[in-house]
Amino acid sequence: MEKIKNLKKLFKKNNIDGYIVPKNDEFFGEYIPENKDNLKFISKFSGSYGFALILKKKNYLFVDGRYTLQANIQCGNQFKIMTIPKKLPVDIIKNKKLSVGYDPKLYTELMLVRLFQKSKCKLVPIENNLIDKLRKRKKIKKVNKFFTLEEKNVGVNHTKKISILSKKMNQNRIDLQFISAAENVAWILNLRGKDGDFTPIPNSYLTIDNKKNINLFCDLKKIDRKIKLVLKNINIIEIKDIEKFLNKIKNKKIQIDRLSCSVLFKNILIKNNKIFELNDMTYILKAIKNKIEIKNIKQSHISDGVALTKFLFWIKNNFKKKKITEISAQEKLFRFRKQNKNFKMLSFPTISGSGPNGAIIHYKADEKNNRLLREGDLYLVDSGGQYNFGTTDVTRTISLDNKSVKIKNIYTRVLQGHIAVADYKIKNSTSGSEIDEAARKPLNKIGLNYAHGTGHGVGYFLNVHEGPHGISRGNKIKLQEGMILSNEPGYYEKKKFGIRIENLVCIKKEKNKLKFENLTMAPIDKSLVVKKLLNKKEIKWVNDYHSNVFKKLKNFMNSSELVELKTACSNI
Repeated sequence: MEKIKNLKKLFKKNNIDGYIVPKNDEFFGEYIPENKDNLKFISKFSGSYGFALILKKKNYLFVDGRYTLQANIQCGNQFKIMTIPKKLPVDIIKNKKLSVGYDPKLYTELMLVRLFQKSKCKLVPIENNLIDKLRKRKKIKKVNKFFTLEEKNVGVNHTKKISILSKKMNQNRIDLQFISAAENVAWILNLRGKDGDFTPIPNSYLTIDNKKNINLFCDLKKIDRKIKLVLKNINIIEIKDIEKFLNKIKNKKIQIDRLSCSVLFKNILIKNNKIFELNDMTYILKAIKNKIEIKNIKQSHISDGVALTKFLFWIKNNFKKKKITEISAQEKLFRFRKQNKNFKMLSFPTISGSGPNGAIIHYKADEKNNRLLREGDLYLVDSGGQYNFGTTDVTRTISLDNKSVKIKNIYTRVLQGHIAVADYKIKNSTSGSEIDEAARKPLNKIGLNYAHGTGHGVGYFLNVHEGPHGISRGNKIKLQEGMILSNEPGYYEKKKFGIRIENLVCIKKEKNKLKFENLTMAPIDKSLVVKKLLNKKEIKWVNDYHSNVFKKLKNFMNSSELVELKTACSNI
């Protein structure tokens, strides 16, 4: 590939043996604009997570289990695909004394340690990004303004949030905190933007000192008079001047976020100050939703459930009559969502996969691989929306008159794993790792498993994937009232089919005990369920869930849809 050859020509000038290219931009968000996606530019890989290690003679692409199949299809001819955490750059480099270049704006020290610890290679910071030298970026002419959320829609105003942070800083004897994660700036200031296609996050940074002096760094063109009035006690500075500002700070005890403070910013601050590198406490504050946020989130899920349910009925009624492709199906679902006035945008690129494409965990239909929805297939659709106010994420696997006993047995076991999560008895010490184990048991009994976590945290009109909590083997964060997670066990058979059932759940307290409450409202395809495999408790769960779905959605259906909803939500 010409691009890779041209990149390697730059190695000699910079005295390096290799170069690492991450997916993220300088704000470390999950979804980035096309014009900043250097990994896709150099490799053609379009997934939301991964990085390339390009050496003089070999090229490696590192992805997690969600993307192994996709990466092999998109760029397996140019890159050797490595699945993390089984394989890391340290395993490739081993004892070789190589010099590897990287952009210090795009990596945290923690990221570099995880990837290269115990290797003998020398990491070389190169501030002028080498990929930028190879590409011409499209200039974005339109300026999308930031906007603020009113207290009545978020429950707590930004002044109170700043007081909480300030109090914690004083307790820890910190002079200044540098908030480098834009998602945390959004939460603290109740500020949102349109800097991404799937998240309303405003690209920005924040400093707060122990006397509540606050500086917001952003593109000043995105700030209007209304925002200045709301944030009247905050100094708003042009984002281009942040390095100059940070360089002037001296003799302070400064807290930085090890998850999002770049090597570049850390190196500036550490020159003249004492640094405390921690996880920003905003992550955990943001993870616990208040009563107003939960009320709004529930309403968003009803709106989203109406759109998805109407779409599911449309698919079932039309896949034999019309030529429906994966792309035309996802476009139809988008139109159903757009009918709601509170819908703002999708919360991630829709996964619309039929038959063998459903086995690619984070599949993206395009003109090359777009399939017709055919009788006998499974159709997997994983999608979500950003609403005023709430973020949704839901997966349904639909039978297109599939008759396979094997598939129905596996689907039922995935459903049992889903129910095991939904019904899990949460204790005060419970973390996602033990729930993940319970979700896999029904599949494990017949020697099957899936290569992704069972659940992730979700933001409030923010990121669809938002920690620090989650349901996965390694997540030890204690679960608390007000946290929202996905519940999404699955199973994938390469080049054949994929199954996933996903609801979002909220942790609530009832009779002084914590339990999960379902937020997602959409029927689960009962035609794929083998009832005799379910015990009485599981049958009751399915019937109770569908009874609730019917109750919440019935008033939004027309007469023919109401008949279908009754059937879809009837007892098994």
